[in-house]
Amino acid sequence: MSTDCSLEATDRPSGYLSTKQAPVIESVTSAALSSALDGLALRQRTIANNIANVNTPGYQAQRVSFEDALAQSVQDGDGRAAASTARSLEPTRLDGNNVNLDTETVSNIDTVLRYQFAAQAAAGADTRMRAALRTS
Repeated sequence: MSTDCSLEATDRPSGYLSTKQAPVIESVTSAALSSALDGLALRQRTIANNIANVNTPGYQAQRVSFEDALAQSVQDGDGRAAASTARSLEPTRLDGNNVNLDTETVSNIDTVLRYQFAAQAAAGADTRMRAALRTS
């Protein structure tokens, strides 16, 4: 079975859409927005986990990154990129924990705003696509 997003060349009726996981019609923009939303959602969960462990001795905060990989993917014409998680390199306290509540709070606010912006952009793209399909 092919992994591309195009319609399969078979004897199926005209207009048949494949049941593959990837959408048949996906632009670089929609793929990038989807990847950004996934990365931001992972960042939100990671921040919540860091905050939940602010007083856990030996806990090392985690950081999520995906922006560089996403930018490269868009430049390559794909738009899909996976987020990665790594241990924070911030200095630790005497108990071995390196969660900084101020850093986590600012990062959470930034992430929420970015998520809202990306979600609005994705909704707008989806609305335009549906309108285009109705008028065709």
